[in-house]
Amino acid sequence: MNFIVDSAKENMDHAIAHLEKEMLNIRAGKANPIMLAGVKVEYYGTPTPLSQVANISTPDARTLAVQPWEKNLISDIEKAILIANLGLNPMNNGESIIINIPVLTEERRRDLAKLAKAEAEHAKIGIRSARKEANNEIKKSDASEDVQKNYEIDIQNLTDEYIKIVDEIFKVKEKEILTV
Repeated sequence: MNFIVDSAKENMDHAIAHLEKEMLNIRAGKANPIMLAGVKVEYYGTPTPLSQVANISTPDARTLAVQPWEKNLISDIEKAILIANLGLNPMNNGESIIINIPVLTEERRRDLAKLAKAEAEHAKIGIRSARKEANNEIKKSDASEDVQKNYEIDIQNLTDEYIKIVDEIFKVKEKEILTV
């Protein structure tokens, strides 16, 4: 029966890991190389992640610098950033691409906070789904009713712990988004 609890814990861990990954994609007004993680550049006929053809750095909190490893890629990288529709305006200086990150408006901050809240809710749904699967497996087992109840309590406690973790991750992200 412990394997059922372990399986539920593993599924809940996946929900948390996914949430953390999604939260990284929600920008909070500060420049972060992860903002360009979804950008693909046409490299010798193959769509390649930008991070594999260029160095992405943050010279300051409001600027991203993209230094391609091959100079002939500059225009392709610039085009790829525009096509990615990230709301960013790349500037090509012949050597590298500089992207100034605009200051977020209050309305945009609220929208990003709502998006973060939605991602937190998705994670909670995943956690509750893991709880439901585990409880169904427990009910299918041929253990006594008392043992089944004890495992259901364990699963519920685990669920509560993971929901608290999701709430904490959201709280931190919301504060980061709403802080000017």
